[in-house]
Amino acid sequence: MAKRKKKQKVTPAQTIITILTAILIVLCGGRATGQFSNINLGYSQNVKTSQNTPNKELASSVLTDNVKKQLGNSIVYNGHGAFIINNNKNDLNAHISSAPYAVNEVDELGRAHIGNAWLNKTSRQYKSREKTGNGRTSWKPKGFHQLTNLPGEYKHAYDRGHLLGYALVGGVRGFNASESNEANIATQTAWANEARSKNSTGQNYYEGLVRKALDQNKQVRYRVTDVYDGNNVIPSGAHLEAKSSDGSLEFNVFVPNVQTNIKINYETGYATKN
Repeated sequence: MAKRKKKQKVTPAQTIITILTAILIVLCGGRATGQFSNINLGYSQNVKTSQNTPNKELASSVLTDNVKKQLGNSIVYNGHGAFIINNNKNDLNAHISSAPYAVNEVDELGRAHIGNAWLNKTSRQYKSREKTGNGRTSWKPKGFHQLTNLPGEYKHAYDRGHLLGYALVGGVRGFNASESNEANIATQTAWANEARSKNSTGQNYYEGLVRKALDQNKQVRYRVTDVYDGNNVIPSGAHLEAKSSDGSLEFNVFVPNVQTNIKINYETGYATKN
């Protein structure tokens, strides 16, 4: 006659493991596979950024036929608030034998229009505006009608938006890098000017790519064109192009002058809260 096997004792730890396993099976839809993709572990990827980054509909709202004509045929939303133009390729000549320079052009209506620059590490400015005499100002560009106490990450509507950024060209001798240079400053939304992450690509994000290249002793040809729709005082966005002489950096993008918490009248600059 076969002997009976002794009944094994179940320890408290084993009981807890059994209960947890059962819970996991239920949560995973009856499959104890060891994959936890269906379980909310409390992680959220860039929730704050996604709430404040213009979606495709808002970003595209400034792409009138006139604006698209100025940008060209290839305009593709990048998924992070801006647009890729011409597959990120541009016609800039990055093989120049000259000292760094920075120049501006206004259009026939006196609006800040184009910023052209040839940059290297000596053009970089690491000092604050206050230390170089280019501090804050009360001067306002065309259409600058501020709104404050807005909901979301960007609490105000507008910045004094530069074409050629202070950190890039502040070291160029003779260039007016102040915030009151009417040829280099236009009314720009806080998002379009300040956003700088891979998931929220405002102008500061692309300027960061140029800053990094200059810090690595690269030479960069850089152009910014504010794009206007007709006689509007507020630009529809900023067309940014860059190319390094060694070919390691090149982009061609359009950052729309929009913001999720406001609606802008581009003819006058007046905005209302969403």
